[in-house]
Amino acid sequence: MAHGIQETSHVWLVMLKAMRALTRYAAAGIEGTGLGDSDFRVLEVLLHKGPLPVNTIGPIVDLTPGSISIAVDRLVAKGLVSRVESTEDRRVRMVTLTSRGRDLIVPAFRKHARQMRRVFSDLSPEELRGFELALKKVGMRADTLMAQS
Repeated sequence: MAHGIQETSHVWLVMLKAMRALTRYAAAGIEGTGLGDSDFRVLEVLLHKGPLPVNTIGPIVDLTPGSISIAVDRLVAKGLVSRVESTEDRRVRMVTLTSRGRDLIVPAFRKHARQMRRVFSDLSPEELRGFELALKKVGMRADTLMAQS
């Protein structure tokens, strides 16, 4: 096996193991809020981006159209979001945080942000920015290669 191929395979494995550990750590913190992972992601995106159409939320939080519909239904039933027809296009359903949803996600996200700061605290701001850029580059390249296959 060529040396370069072995190195990239090893980097992939290290990244996979790191992501699993990071996901377990984040999930443990999110679990304490009473929210599941997908519900947390939906509420977080609404907190930071404001009201969004249902079909826009799914790709942002990596949920299929069916899964995002189920997640939004669940959040509506809990009173954490509302879903209303768009004023511009009645075919579009807008999802908005309710005050109850905001009261839940604001402290939950603050806790999550503190956890992530602890995870990445060994990296300098320059290392963190370089890591982010490298991950984006690798992700975009993988998306491009997937589209070509």
